[in-house]
Amino acid sequence: MEKPVVIYTDHIINRTLCYNFAKGSDSLLCHVKKFTEYNKTIATYGVLRGTFEIINKVENFYYMDHGYFNQSKRSFVNNQTNIINLDGYFRIVSNNLIHNGEGNYPEDRFKKLNLKIHDQKNSGEHIILSEPSDVMKRIYNVPNWTHDTKKLVRKYSDRKIIVHNKYSKEPLKILLKNAWAFVSLQSTAGFMAMLNGIPSYFTEKNLKNIGKLKDIEQPSINYKIFNNLAYGQWTLKEIETGEAWDHIIKK
Repeated sequence: MEKPVVIYTDHIINRTLCYNFAKGSDSLLCHVKKFTEYNKTIATYGVLRGTFEIINKVENFYYMDHGYFNQSKRSFVNNQTNIINLDGYFRIVSNNLIHNGEGNYPEDRFKKLNLKIHDQKNSGEHIILSEPSDVMKRIYNVPNWTHDTKKLVRKYSDRKIIVHNKYSKEPLKILLKNAWAFVSLQSTAGFMAMLNGIPSYFTEKNLKNIGKLKDIEQPSINYKIFNNLAYGQWTLKEIETGEAWDHIIKK
């Protein structure tokens, strides 16, 4: 497998993840403004500051972002995301921005997370519509996602719809207590909802296998995808030591 050129920016989180990925995979680093070899495989973190433009130009890439479970702590204040620490997990995805949950991995990595799985709920008053950020709307070319998805949900359910985003005043954990379902474009919060026994549905085509919106009133949760997702996320230390890269090149 071709080692990627690791594209870094001046953003501290990007630089940290990219440096450790390059070290763990023994790959070359290149600043985003100096990269021109679009025939090469690349690796990078995030979609801002020129990274997504490069992703769109290359044939193969590895994408890094926050993980699915036990993410690094963040706060969302005044339309800004503040990283509190880098102690959590980060996903590494080949040729996509998020894993589709498919696979047949063992449960060992997921069990290490010590997460409680709740049984699927059989009641709930509302459906949470998790609104994507403006950046994600632009990247996935869905400027009217909230309006269009509301209409789509209404085809299959007449339950109350509550629109929520990461800057909403009411915490997601509170809304989940009485939720029937969680609907998003590609939010990893959907997996947190599933851990809480609430079925999740995604409109991004790479994730539609997890649940079909037409079944929103006859929901089910495939808990086995947690094992697969746990094998797609890694700590900074696992990335730096090469453990993550060793898994990638074998699988």
